[in-house]
Amino acid sequence: MDFTIDVFKKLDKDWALLSAGTVEDHNAMTVSWGGMGTLWGKPVVTVYVRPNRHTYGYIEENELFTLSFYPEQYRKALGVMGSKSGRDCDKDALAGLDPIPAGESVSYRQAEVTLVCRKLYFNDLVEENIPADILKTFYDPEPIHRMYIAEVVDIIKNEA
Repeated sequence: MDFTIDVFKKLDKDWALLSAGTVEDHNAMTVSWGGMGTLWGKPVVTVYVRPNRHTYGYIEENELFTLSFYPEQYRKALGVMGSKSGRDCDKDALAGLDPIPAGESVSYRQAEVTLVCRKLYFNDLVEENIPADILKTFYDPEPIHRMYIAEVVDIIKNEA
């Protein structure tokens, strides 16, 4: 698998969609926190999801999820995917995104690149291990994130 990306810019500044489920039953959310690297001799991504997010249940229930990246023209769509809940509306339709199969998971036709990921490890962040200023800024009153580390098992590049 050959893949090069400016992970700091792509996640923090450009954002990505974290999706889980199938084309028929899925949810996705915009993410800007995460990482990419190598663990246990495998290419991996690390993502963080709060348990109150609708996508959390989909990631918990499925072995695979996707992390997908989009051209700048979809910035508004990613904003919709990050600000609306799939519990309350059809986010895909509101954002104008078309779900497609990505291996045994789901991504979107508009994605430039989709990483298909298999969960290897998860754990909830430990409140006692987080500095007080970060707790106050990011977790008062929000719940603590669950961290997922997943092997990148496929990279799908949209040639369009």
